[in-house]
Amino acid sequence: MKIGVLTSSRADYGIYLPLIQKLKCDTFFELEIIAFGTHLSFFHGNTIKEIEKDGYDIIHKLSTILTNDDEQSISTSHGLTVLKFADFWTNNRYDLVFCLGDRFEMNAAVQAGIPFGIKFAHIHGGETTLGAIDNIYRHQISLASYLHFIAADCFKKRLIEILDKSDHIYSTGSLSLSNIKSFIPVDKQSFFEKFRLPDSEYILVTFHPETVSLKENITYVKEMKEALSDLVKHILLVITMPNADTQGSLYREAILKLNEDFPSRVILIENFGKENYFSAMYYSKIMLGNTSSGIIEAASFGKYVVNVGDRQKGRVQSENILNCHFSKKDIVLAVNKALSFKSFIKENIYYKDFAVESIIKIIKSLNEKA
Repeated sequence: MKIGVLTSSRADYGIYLPLIQKLKCDTFFELEIIAFGTHLSFFHGNTIKEIEKDGYDIIHKLSTILTNDDEQSISTSHGLTVLKFADFWTNNRYDLVFCLGDRFEMNAAVQAGIPFGIKFAHIHGGETTLGAIDNIYRHQISLASYLHFIAADCFKKRLIEILDKSDHIYSTGSLSLSNIKSFIPVDKQSFFEKFRLPDSEYILVTFHPETVSLKENITYVKEMKEALSDLVKHILLVITMPNADTQGSLYREAILKLNEDFPSRVILIENFGKENYFSAMYYSKIMLGNTSSGIIEAASFGKYVVNVGDRQKGRVQSENILNCHFSKKDIVLAVNKALSFKSFIKENIYYKDFAVESIIKIIKSLNEKA
């Protein structure tokens, strides 16, 4: 069975990894990686190198993204991705193609495949993020997909409403949490040395723009920087850099300036890679920002998360999330509250045993019936 995996960024590749590793080792499948988006951008860490290190037989590489991140550039990148994939789907056929999440690049690759009748398998459909235009892209990807692997039972009803049908929807749990119970972090000393971290407690920070609130992002960036400037006086900040979103450069520039102001207290990471990112989460005191990993993954590491603003609004949350507004005062108060807590010990609603095994079993079963 010939399988394609669409990956457009460090984020989705890290989530895919447990599944890709199983597919790669199973002789039933003929696996090909289709890399595009920020993977081929030096500005975003040239993460295609990480994929190449993992040793796949076939890696397709499509350069599809522009450096700028204003509205016109994002729209142009979307159009360019469609054009590149129009050629790609003409020359490459698969029995099934995995797509994940809600990025505009992923949406463009999938939309280009519709006239070709590509069978897409969408992971993480049915979710809601009201503070990002990704919400629209996610639902469009779901509409274009044949199979749906959702992260929690509660998303099934929403997906049925979107699709107007209930077949081929499977609740398998979050793919990124596969094997989480057996996860062993990178040795602490080795990890701290590799990323030049001082041996002290730190907050793991990730901020992205609110792409449905473009006029407010200038204010949000100001409030974020002021809050971080206050927090850094008391605790180390390890900050992962923003994705290629509209106005992401506003946040990137503010974070770079923060690093200039506090070079020994603010550590900037362009790309951890999954194992190191999970290790960074494991060793952190808490998490801060507006990234989906705080909502989906952090609870499995016993971490409290200060979730800022509306980017993740509407997404179902475990009890480790402290929500606050995009203001210096609210952020600092919420962080201090989170820092006062001990480890989070309740369940992660996104976790299910054997997520990868369930997906592979379903695919093989459907292939036998075809």
